[in-house]
Amino acid sequence: MPIKLSRQIRRIKPSPTLAISAKATQMKKEGINVVNFGVGEPDFNTPDYIKKAAFKAIDENFTRYTPTPGIPELKQAICDKLLRENNLQYKPNEIVVSAGAKAAIAFALRAVCDSHDQVIIQVPYWVSYPYQVELAEAEPVYLETKIDNNFKIEPDKLEALIKDNPRAKAIILNTPGNPTGTVYTRSELEAIAAVCLKYELVIISDEIYEKLVYDGSEHVSIASLSEEIKANTIVINGFSKAYAMTGWRLGYLAAPAEVASAIARIQGHIDSNANSISQKAGIAALQEDDGSLEKMRKEFEKRKSFLREELLKTPEVKCSNPDGAFYMMADISAYLKNNNKGITCSEQLCTYLLENFRVDLVQGSVFGSDDYVRFSYANSMENLAEGAKRFKEGMLSLRS
Repeated sequence: MPIKLSRQIRRIKPSPTLAISAKATQMKKEGINVVNFGVGEPDFNTPDYIKKAAFKAIDENFTRYTPTPGIPELKQAICDKLLRENNLQYKPNEIVVSAGAKAAIAFALRAVCDSHDQVIIQVPYWVSYPYQVELAEAEPVYLETKIDNNFKIEPDKLEALIKDNPRAKAIILNTPGNPTGTVYTRSELEAIAAVCLKYELVIISDEIYEKLVYDGSEHVSIASLSEEIKANTIVINGFSKAYAMTGWRLGYLAAPAEVASAIARIQGHIDSNANSISQKAGIAALQEDDGSLEKMRKEFEKRKSFLREELLKTPEVKCSNPDGAFYMMADISAYLKNNNKGITCSEQLCTYLLENFRVDLVQGSVFGSDDYVRFSYANSMENLAEGAKRFKEGMLSLRS
């Protein structure tokens, strides 16, 4: 008799990007030159001072289980970092170290959501948010944002959505954001926080891209606005993006002690603890600096400006002007509405561009916004130039 899968897992669909990504990988194996705009990680190596800390941990045989919420030295280093950089005062018992920020978000949702609770997610959203909410047996509720407002939540629309969804328990806030690169100002966060406090919404603040901000923008943690807001917020962060440590799988969260304890209990029964060697490397990442992080940030800033200028050369394509992360959304709706290839959605468009013009993009439909495609500028200037050229040729071919 075949094993019957759970109702919950039957709701989780495979990533729609897998087919296009697999095709791009196969083309590369066949020697076809494909420009990859889909990558979701820095194209820089982990800084040497961080790697040296990991080598030292191995040499000292620091390879056993650690306390579930993280080793004390790392938790203290995180507390010091949050105070120094974010004006946030936490104690070590309010920190949970996890196997990546993604795990921290998933465990946080499980800790605060009951069955049938609703979680507000802005659109476009990071592809995993809805599934993480559903795995917590909660219901995603979507708040549309627009490119003309740089994909920012408008407080009045947030309040209207809450009124229409009285079971709303939490909101996921992502700044700087994926896939939009949106960075909220202090005043914008204050307006959002006021609505959240009014309706007692738990704020899950994903700040994994905090160090990658451009054009004079400032990252502000919403939890730093007041003690009242901090008490209602779970701050999510990690090492993957800012320190080019995606494969190290190291993240963390900061929350009121009771919430942090609950999350640690969940983690203890699922994956025990974050990698011991990565934790030692994380201490070095927070306490040392050889200048490589700022060098990476400046390079991303230069690439962002260049790519946007190149993409805007394609007629009828609108691009966001991201203030953070390393992504850019391009509005391709004019071509979906008017082309002679029978293409009606972003997935078909991305397949067409890959097969015919050897450029690999992520379709906007996976982020809840089918009128867009996402570009990652975690790539060389040479590839950005070539990829933008191929994109323009491909888009113009839709009407030739």
